[in-house]
Amino acid sequence: MLATLITAALTIVATLLGAIVSGRFAERAAERSVRVSHGEAIRRDRLEAVTALACAASDHRTAMWRRGDAVLKGVGPERIETLRGESHMTRSAVTRPLVALRVLIEDQAVRAAADYMVTLTYAIRNAYATTEDLTAARDAAKNAHDTFVNTAARYLSPAPSTANRNPEQEPTR
Repeated sequence: MLATLITAALTIVATLLGAIVSGRFAERAAERSVRVSHGEAIRRDRLEAVTALACAASDHRTAMWRRGDAVLKGVGPERIETLRGESHMTRSAVTRPLVALRVLIEDQAVRAAADYMVTLTYAIRNAYATTEDLTAARDAAKNAHDTFVNTAARYLSPAPSTANRNPEQEPTR
């Protein structure tokens, strides 16, 4: 009788411990899933901020080029005023993604590249003296744009996984 009670008690304790361990594993799996989902959402938001800023800066660079080209060609004041209005709209469109980038990305290299791109894009406005000056300012802004995109791509690229490594391809020590 005592052996039966001890066996029954051990069975109950083992069942309870099994339920606790299973519950804990399920809880950890759920937490891990939430962390992964959150990480993916943040990465998606960061990618959207980078993309939106790159597009807005490109649009503004184009608008500023068209405006400067019109000034240099001496087109009528009405056309220049229209282009000025367009360039004000595209400049305003840079603000939102720049703010989003600064909120979502703390990496100083990405921020510096974004600031440099925006600064050189805005600087096109000061290059309306000659076609060569305008072209040089546009090319500098394009290069800064490419640098920003490449810097952001390095930041956003996933870290290499150790699970995908092939030990045969690693150098021997």
